[in-house]
Amino acid sequence: MHVSEVKLTGAEVAVMKTAKGTISMRLFDDVAPNTVATFVELIGRGFYDGIKFHRIEPGFVVQVGDPQTKLIEPRQVRGVVGRQKAGIHSPGDPALGTGGPGFTIAAEFNERPHLEGTVSMARSQDPDSAGSQFYICLAPQPFLDGQYTVFGEVTEGMDVVQALAVGDEIESFVIEQGE
Repeated sequence: MHVSEVKLTGAEVAVMKTAKGTISMRLFDDVAPNTVATFVELIGRGFYDGIKFHRIEPGFVVQVGDPQTKLIEPRQVRGVVGRQKAGIHSPGDPALGTGGPGFTIAAEFNERPHLEGTVSMARSQDPDSAGSQFYICLAPQPFLDGQYTVFGEVTEGMDVVQALAVGDEIESFVIEQGE
């Protein structure tokens, strides 16, 4: 299990730029300190720059963070995701939704609810399998409460989140100091 050595100030704000606009996220280091520190660490390394959104479920979530999407064009991401949804596997298709940073982190489940704009870590069936993939809720999802690590919320740009499509790319991601 990865434990980040990043020292947090408690005022970190993650700012993601896409072709559709900018999304700002307040991070909850008080309830998910290692998750936030690891997220800040990955952003600082430029890990997310060039990664494409691979999962868009209208009324549910948008998901991003699979580094395998860096290697293919947006139209290819859309094609692979379309085949995956149809249950079709084409030789050479990456298994989008399975990639990560090369490590996992322990779950930090907390009392924060899944509301519109909530930012949480994606994971497999293993609670301690999160790494770099995260999702943003497009609407309240109370059935997810307590089962995924909530570590932030969108404070600006929810209209951008709502407009995202499969294949849209994170152009840049930085950490700024809020108040």
